Amino acid sequence: MRITATKIAIYLCVGLTMTSCVAKKKYVSLRTELETANKDLGKCGENLNAAMAKLSTCETDREKLRTDLSNNQNTLRLREEQMQDLRVQIDDFKSQRDKQLTQVGDLTVLSKSANDNIKETLSQLEKKDKYIHLLQAAKTKADSINLALAVNLKGALKDGIEDKDVDVKVDKTVVFINLSDKMLYQSGSASLTPKANEVLGKIAKIIEGRPDLEVMVEGYTDNKPIKTSCIDDNWDLSVKRATSVVRVLQTKFNVNPNRLIASGRGEYNTLATNDTEAGRATNRRTRIIILPKLDQFYDLLNPNNVPNK
Repeated sequence: MRITATKIAIYLCVGLTMTSCVAKKKYVSLRTELETANKDLGKCGENLNAAMAKLSTCETDREKLRTDLSNNQNTLRLREEQMQDLRVQIDDFKSQRDKQLTQVGDLTVLSKSANDNIKETLSQLEKKDKYIHLLQAAKTKADSINLALAVNLKGALKDGIEDKDVDVKVDKTVVFINLSDKMLYQSGSASLTPKANEVLGKIAKIIEGRPDLEVMVEGYTDNKPIKTSCIDDNWDLSVKRATSVVRVLQTKFNVNPNRLIASGRGEYNTLATNDTEAGRATNRRTRIIILPKLDQFYDLLNPNNVPNK
């Protein structure tokens, strides 16, 4: 059986047509899938951008949390240091409280003892009129002696010495002699001037004739700081100046050292303001105090020494 050329052509056309239809459907299907994939890809991109934004926000929040954590750790460390300081202060307050309680207890004992002594003394005074007269006579005698001593000192120191450099006063049972530093010492030191020896010699003659009196020498300075190879501060300078005076009274003028007392008062117990040169000059002084011996007062106030009627 022979196939004609026409039939063959017909068969080819039909085959090509069917093949074309199949390829077109597949193309449409693939295109649809592509569009769907592109849409999905777009959504994925949007989701990726959203995820990246969230990641950036999370990193920012993380850094903020780290900063907050560091700040909180520093704050916690500071609070711990403050708490430690407070604990130390509390311990110190407790220690001071215990000391104060001990002191109060001691004062209670002392107050009771002092109260008993006062009662005993008052009882003796009530019974011993002679003791009262003795005290009055002793005070009158002390006032008279001090007045005479002050007059003698003023008379002895008057010649050759300017009044503003020497001040003699009587206060209750003691005589005070205030001497300016420019007359006694070289500037900024404890070395005595020749004028000082003259003044101290005159004072020594007066006190030499009264062996029942003690002599206290007090050194004073102004508030200007001082620091040298030999002097640490104003406390040191005031003590050294008082010691220089006492040493001269003992070694050069033969005053009994058992009667001498040296003390330094530094820049304190001022007589005038340190804000002016005149005030500072007034504060730079040496005070010589002539006073009865303490054991004489103790003997005088001892109830056992009351004379019998």
